[in-house]
Amino acid sequence: MENKPISNIDLKAFEGKWYSLYSIPTLMDKNWKQTTETYTLKDDDHFDVLTTYHKEGNPEEKSITSKLFFDEEKPDGDMKAQFLWPFKIGYWIIELADDYSYVVVGHPDEKYLFIMTREPKMEADLLVDIIERCREKGYDVSELVSQEHFS
Repeated sequence: MENKPISNIDLKAFEGKWYSLYSIPTLMDKNWKQTTETYTLKDDDHFDVLTTYHKEGNPEEKSITSKLFFDEEKPDGDMKAQFLWPFKIGYWIIELADDYSYVVVGHPDEKYLFIMTREPKMEADLLVDIIERCREKGYDVSELVSQEHFS
């Protein structure tokens, strides 16, 4: 299976709140738990993103803002995330449910992976299938960690 961004996304349907259930984290979010991301479409070229999270062992909720850029010349799922100007990192939507109930965000080099849903939980069978597909695409799924959402 090839690791590549999907072609067609209804950006309006993608808007809103997502719960990050499992991830192969980046250095920045390595100890984050109960992470949510809320996407708001802006100016037809990016989403404003509000991320909330708890640092491991700390009850206080924190938040950061970022932007997620897309490019008309590329597949819809080929995006770039920007947490700190001018740096952008690859943000590939590699799988998306037809009803937009879950999304899998990967990376061009299979470095990071985020499995996000609209609810703070997911059916176990579906999760197993998604993880297997990610493994086939080259991700080291042994590095996946739970975001410990409590539904």
